[in-house]
Amino acid sequence: MRLAILSRSAAIYSTGRLMEAARAAGWDCDVVDYAKCSVLIREGKPEVYFKGRPLEGYNAVIPRIGASLTFHGTAVVRQFEVQGVWVANSSQAIVRSRDKLRAMQILSREGIGLPITVFAKFPKDQEVDELIRAVGGPPIIIKLLEGTQGMGVMLAENYRSARSTIEAFSGVRENILIQEFIAEAAGSDIRAIVVGQRVVAAMRRLSKKGDFRSNLHRGGEAVQVDLDPDQERTALRAAKALNLQVAGVDMLPSVRGPLILEVNSSPGLKGIEYATGVDVASEIIRYCAEELTKTTENQNTDEK
Repeated sequence: MRLAILSRSAAIYSTGRLMEAARAAGWDCDVVDYAKCSVLIREGKPEVYFKGRPLEGYNAVIPRIGASLTFHGTAVVRQFEVQGVWVANSSQAIVRSRDKLRAMQILSREGIGLPITVFAKFPKDQEVDELIRAVGGPPIIIKLLEGTQGMGVMLAENYRSARSTIEAFSGVRENILIQEFIAEAAGSDIRAIVVGQRVVAAMRRLSKKGDFRSNLHRGGEAVQVDLDPDQERTALRAAKALNLQVAGVDMLPSVRGPLILEVNSSPGLKGIEYATGVDVASEIIRYCAEELTKTTENQNTDEK
């Protein structure tokens, strides 16, 4: 069985762990830098090229596509799909999850808990106070639509700071989300790793002193946590709504129940494995093997 992990480098912790787990499970595994791939589109024989040579013979692909290369990365994933190669997360699911606004619209449609959020295209001065009131008034969270790992996320504690921040972003024509502040979360959130139809690990992330953001990249800390039934159900529903088979689901605890912050198609494994002691990489590889076996059996049945 041959597996391609689409990643910029085998030196990245998550990629290295997946490669290690795959080889331990008996896979012939390669790490392929998707940024160096090209796609050949022609009638009847679509191909993926890497450094000028065709990539052939892979049974499965695990995409680890970076946010800044989503368009190119998902084009490569889509080409493997066209070839009939099984992929852990589809190109469409990756695109859905990367578009924060689209993802929230899909989750809202499915009745999944979310912080009250407003998106407006460069609101005019007289509209700003109305938008702030729509999410419950200050304090509020203001997010860049393209921000990642806690960057581009600000807390505005009063109307004056909220107005000035929104107006500043409008002035430079940045797309932003205005979101209610969940005080009872107290600077913490929960990340659950969903693999297939199971939550395989979960951690509570705690913000560092003086910061409301709990991202580990921003200096937060993490501890293992057991999800309650509502949290587990919400994590599974969120991943399913976006059609992700492997996902990191970030949730805020609230008096209304768990509220989804983000669903990540390429969740980092370092923090969750260190915090929980769970071998998440092996869980992902095991799932890939099970699904590939099912797919092969179904194809053989169809051919009979």
